[in-house]
Amino acid sequence: MGKFVIRKTKTGLVFNLKAGNGEVIATSEVYESEAACRKGIASVAKNAPVAAVEDQTVEGFATEKHPKFEVYEDKAGEFRFRLKATNGQVIAASEGYKAKASCLNGVESVKKNAPEAEIVEE
Repeated sequence: MGKFVIRKTKTGLVFNLKAGNGEVIATSEVYESEAACRKGIASVAKNAPVAAVEDQTVEGFATEKHPKFEVYEDKAGEFRFRLKATNGQVIAASEGYKAKASCLNGVESVKKNAPEAEIVEE
């Protein structure tokens, strides 16, 4: 079972979605308040299971409607995903993956873990 972990940073609050094995599968932006951070978590939990996957690494990829996971290649040649809410805002992002298959597994893990994940504070 996954969990959202809220933690304080120098500039505000962030959350990580962790899989059952403790691995971080997605990270949020920095929020100014705990209430805003919790709204972000609720948005990920609601949007992740229904979000389509837009694979931007394929030539002539189909543009999906929001909410969606955007899979892309970064400047270092690693694969990443970002989850965008219905309003188009990024609500969670991944680390870099060497293999596209691993990145897509990360997307599936977010879809599976986010809806039922408990929220804990660090």
